[in-house]
Amino acid sequence: MSLCATASREAAEPLAGTAATARTWLLVEQTGPWGAKALTASHLDPALGRALEAAAKGTGVRVALIRRPGRHADRHDATRHRLFLAHTAPGRSWIRTTTVADPQTALGLDFAALGAGEHGDLWAPYTGEPLVLVCTNGKRDRCCALLGRPLAADLAAAGTEVWEVTHIGGHRFAPTLFVLPYGYAYGRTSLSLAADAVAAARSGRIALDHCRGRSTWDRPAQAADLAVRELLGEDRADVLDVVHTDRLLPQPPSPQAPTRPQAPAPSPGSTSPQAPKPPHDTTSRDTAPHDTAVTGEEAPAWTVTVAHSDGRAWRVTVEQRADGAPAPASCGAPLDPPARMAVTAVTAVTATEDSTALSG
Repeated sequence: MSLCATASREAAEPLAGTAATARTWLLVEQTGPWGAKALTASHLDPALGRALEAAAKGTGVRVALIRRPGRHADRHDATRHRLFLAHTAPGRSWIRTTTVADPQTALGLDFAALGAGEHGDLWAPYTGEPLVLVCTNGKRDRCCALLGRPLAADLAAAGTEVWEVTHIGGHRFAPTLFVLPYGYAYGRTSLSLAADAVAAARSGRIALDHCRGRSTWDRPAQAADLAVRELLGEDRADVLDVVHTDRLLPQPPSPQAPTRPQAPAPSPGSTSPQAPKPPHDTTSRDTAPHDTAVTGEEAPAWTVTVAHSDGRAWRVTVEQRADGAPAPASCGAPLDPPARMAVTAVTAVTATEDSTALSG
């Protein structure tokens, strides 16, 4: 049996810069089976699922269904639904929770405010163990069920606060793990690696091994954050922040200098208006453009400014490359060169540049 996770592992596809993008997560408990598009193919009212998708669109909020690990008979008797809201921005992360009889309540949320990190004292603060989400939706990709469900069951047996989740991106990295409140994702996760990630989150840190990135940021910024962490050996979750990301534009060749991408002169604190935004995954499809290789002169690149809470900063050059072995993005998908975020340079920002970078 051919599995996308096996192909990705054998090709040694890099994990950095592959996490789904969402500043804030709305998690809705829904028991029973899930379809490929679970918000509209489960025991959740499909009209409510469509309304939640529409309300969250463009706000930075991602909606997913969750359920406790175990046998999932086709049950309709659940009378209460646990809801979680989690914001993942560095230094401003939080989790709020409630239990409701009717998840229709979620339509009354201010999604724009939640995406911006403002909870307005909604619900109750969650003060328990780090929340662990494991993707187990076999209707979306069989790797998630075959590899994810055993991991979720083992974590539950070990006493971890774990939930199965409908989709967190990257079937081919199954079993995939997501840890809140910091919002770092992991791939090809073993039980011991998951335990390390949970222990790290408990003390305000992250596990760097098999880390895919922080969902707060787009893919180039995720890769840049992890590159700086690797350089420094820094595992404290909230000491690094992404100040801004700028698209590098290709310049015409000149006889005096080799052809290479050059950065435009953007306004500090904003993405260059002349160029497309960095790739991100808010569509919950693994075959979205950011996973499809772009080759030749059109292959995108970015400079990402990463700042440390102690005042240091770095500019990180990230290129989208397609130099790996062809592999399927998910089970049954065609063989294509996977797009990856390659960090080509990490440069410390000077004192003068530092004040400009941090002003954004």
